[in-house]
Amino acid sequence: MSYRDRYEQWIAELPADDPMREELIAIRDNDEEIKERFYTEIEFGTAGLRGIRGAGTNRMNRLTVGRATQGIANYILASGEDRNRGMVLAYDCRYFSKEFAELAAQIFAGNGIKAYLFPSHRPTPELSFAIRSFAALGGINMTASHNPKEYNGYKVYWMDGAQISGEISDGMLREIQALDFFDEFKIEPLEDAIEERKVRMITEEMDLAYLDYVKSMRQRDDDEIDKTIPIVYTPLNGAGSIPMQKLAEELGYVNFFIVPEQKDPDPEFTTVGYPNPEDPKAFELSEALGREKGAEVLIATDPDSDRMAIEVLDGNGNYVPLNGNQTGALLIAYMARSKFEKGTLPAKAAMIKSIVTGNLGRAICEHYGIRVFEALTGFKNICGVIPKAEEMGYEYFFGYEESIGSAPGEEVRDKDGICAAMLIMELAAWCRKNGMTLGEYLQSLYRKFGFYAEDQVSFVLQGIPGAQRIGRIMDAFRSEKPQSFGRFTVKKCIDYLKGYEGIPASNVLIYHMTDGNWFAMRPSGTEPKIKFYYYAKSMDNEKEAKDAVKDMKEAVGEMVEKIE
Repeated sequence: MSYRDRYEQWIAELPADDPMREELIAIRDNDEEIKERFYTEIEFGTAGLRGIRGAGTNRMNRLTVGRATQGIANYILASGEDRNRGMVLAYDCRYFSKEFAELAAQIFAGNGIKAYLFPSHRPTPELSFAIRSFAALGGINMTASHNPKEYNGYKVYWMDGAQISGEISDGMLREIQALDFFDEFKIEPLEDAIEERKVRMITEEMDLAYLDYVKSMRQRDDDEIDKTIPIVYTPLNGAGSIPMQKLAEELGYVNFFIVPEQKDPDPEFTTVGYPNPEDPKAFELSEALGREKGAEVLIATDPDSDRMAIEVLDGNGNYVPLNGNQTGALLIAYMARSKFEKGTLPAKAAMIKSIVTGNLGRAICEHYGIRVFEALTGFKNICGVIPKAEEMGYEYFFGYEESIGSAPGEEVRDKDGICAAMLIMELAAWCRKNGMTLGEYLQSLYRKFGFYAEDQVSFVLQGIPGAQRIGRIMDAFRSEKPQSFGRFTVKKCIDYLKGYEGIPASNVLIYHMTDGNWFAMRPSGTEPKIKFYYYAKSMDNEKEAKDAVKDMKEAVGEMVEKIE
């Protein structure tokens, strides 16, 4: 069936007064728009579903969400698992997130599968925690994480609290693809399902249990830190507002300030536009408030609070952003040192990082005798290594990746921006107690372990032409097999397309240079872009490492620009 045929089918099948039908009729003369909406189906992949809201097979709407949910219900029913263990459902502040979550609850109830439903928006890490607390079959969070306001998404988790992968995601996908968007899905009205206890509303007890877990991750006693440190926090109008305010209050941080314009839910993300704390522009209001309050650290979480980023003071009193490699290394160093000094560092501790994450964290772990494991990008892969490490006798210590995500404890098997933010507050308070700033602490790590520099470049290539060019770029690097990039000679290229050293297959290339510097490239699994990651290290000075990254980036970029 062509994209035009699918378009006409949707118009014919949708009720006359359906807003989606009216939306599709309005684009009847726009063939390019019709093609974008119907040339493919929204991919059930790395993070379940994620895409632009709207009518069409390649959009997030009640039909794509309903089909996915019915497919997952069919998978559960065929698996032989106890359906009474249930599925946990959460949502963020985005348009239709609540409606999608309630639709999923109704479909699970209609299929005889218990559903646990949060009554309002919650952080993604709390969903993971709740799945494990309820011993549920899995869960779904309706969120597009840090994507722009036009997007929504559907993150799927399994009983270990981690995002689905491998045979489970493949099995769910088969069940989803066996369904048509206009099949009659089994749906029970929400009020009836709640009354019959097929859908259970989650109470405040889960919020308190999650916050108790986060507080249990503290590394230092109160007399070891200075809780008068001024801190500014922004949830970027997302789900982090309430839990972070409660944590700051209960832990006694007396100069904790939240950005007022970004405190409450806002699906338009009016004050920030692109609610990604990895983008320094997301900190504009935080910086203004930080200067007013004399804040020593600025903290931001994305709308579903799984990602966390910070800005710290430099030597000139300006706020500078730290990337995910730097923030992860700070947390690793602080936790490892704290546990070592208190005698609580496991004899066989394990840290897990992605293959495109820098190596400062690795160097710190090796100093403390912590075993480092690697995984593909994404926390379903990072947390997926935990069972393997435990089978080998290791105890989970930390997991992180360069895209401002970390999992400080094993009770949450995903990025946990709330726990990471609490630890950053504590680390900043510990630094203040010891007469230094977070930025100065990072510099002390560089002096001890080497000066690490990194940069990331993303080429955003939208739509069908963009996806095709991304494919051509990856193909060109594979076929041409470059032996050098500018002044850098290639020592080894690792192609993960067929897997490598126990790491599953993925469309990733990593080039290691003879001088120890390296870069990686891969298409994004959730956004229309191809990403390049550049890394260099110098034992002498920071400038040498930064210059190497700059030169490597320019040389690789020249090759990319030639690929049309």
